[in-house]
Amino acid sequence: MEAKRIIEAILFAAGRPVTKEEIIKAGVKKKEFDEAIKELMKEYEDSAIEIISAGEGKFVMQLREKYAHYAAKFAPMELPKSLLKTLAIIAYHQPVKQSELKKIVGSQIYEHVRELKKRGFIKTRKEGRTKIVETSQYFYEYFGFDVKNKEKIKEVLYKKLERE
Repeated sequence: MEAKRIIEAILFAAGRPVTKEEIIKAGVKKKEFDEAIKELMKEYEDSAIEIISAGEGKFVMQLREKYAHYAAKFAPMELPKSLLKTLAIIAYHQPVKQSELKKIVGSQIYEHVRELKKRGFIKTRKEGRTKIVETSQYFYEYFGFDVKNKEKIKEVLYKKLERE
């Protein structure tokens, strides 16, 4: 089935969650999409790679959590380590005041918040003279976290920070 291979190619190349609409615009027939994505997900059941639903109408191809640590040192770093560390601290403590983050991270927090917000990983809101910082929906989609499982997110991030 050609639709299945097109979806597979798109998800592999994207490296991010892709909407059903984006895939259809790329050339998959709407009536073929649902069956093709189900078959593709089934094909990857016994693989180190998985295709999962990542939020409302979005799909992503990613490494299964069980195998991610084996590949971590080979994967290109998309976020500089300093930004990733700041993002992990935000996710762990959220919602958190930027002034509190400054005590943990230092004065570079202002630049980090600006860059992470620009990349879509966090959102901020003004509160008095500071900002409240928390992760965005994109953060959960990008890293493949379930928004509802906050404790699992904290556990993964804590382990990551411990290794740094």
